[in-house]
Order: sequence, then structure tokens, then C-alpha cells
Amino acid sequence: MGMVSEFKEFAMRGNVVDLAVGVVIGGAFGKIVSSLVSDVIMPPIGWLIGGVDFSALKWVLVEQVAATTTAPEIKEVAINYGLFINSVVQFTIVAFAIFMVVKAINRLRAPAPAPEPAGPSDEVKLLTEIRDALKSR
Repeated sequence: MGMVSEFKEFAMRGNVVDLAVGVVIGGAFGKIVSSLVSDVIMPPIGWLIGGVDFSALKWVLVEQVAATTTAPEIKEVAINYGLFINSVVQFTIVAFAIFMVVKAINRLRAPAPAPEPAGPSDEVKLLTEIRDALKSR
């Protein structure tokens, strides 16, 4: 079997196609959640806290210094903990949404109730009757 035909067989397997669809949908879902967090959820939380824009929260380690004729520009060095808070909220929403989807799928996949055990076969019933008849003699 040639390499091209092996690759075609691999690429056309159901799992690979399902994975590709999942990645594309997951990427789109991530963008929706990012917008939900940064545009819908965090502004009211920031307003309630006192007009704080979480994306602007940072701890500046080194201030930015403009370039001069004798020194090059020094860029700001900061820890952007506000963006980290946004990412944690986004992760929590995505994790909860995935949890709900998996929970729904598991509910649909719930195993069917086990069938009741079948009663004894006709032969066993007949042999039981013969045994009981012999005992009663």
C-alpha cells in the first residue's frame, strides 16, 4: 500500500474528521466565551467594584522610558494580573459548559436497565416437577 493511500485512509477515518470538527467548533466557542467574559461579564463586575477595568489591571515592574538621543527606548515590564483574572473567568465558563455537555451526553448514554433474568427453561421445569413427584412418593 502506497504512502498516499495510507494517508488518505488515515485522514478519512471517522475519528480524525470528528476531531477536526471539534477543534473548529471549539475555536469558535472559545471566541464566543472570550467576548462574553470581556464584553458582557467583566464590565459590570468592574463597575460594581468601582469602575475597574480588569484588562487594565497590572503591576508595573519597570516603567516605560521614551528613547532619547543617548539612550534607547525601554519598554514597560508589567505583570498583567487583570488579564489573568479574565482568563480564569473564561476558563471557568468553558469548563462549566463542557461539564454540562458531558453530563448531558452521559445521561443519554445511560446503560439500559438489565433485562430480568429469564425463568427456567421448559426442560428444567419438567425435571423439577418430576423430582417433586418422586419426593412426594
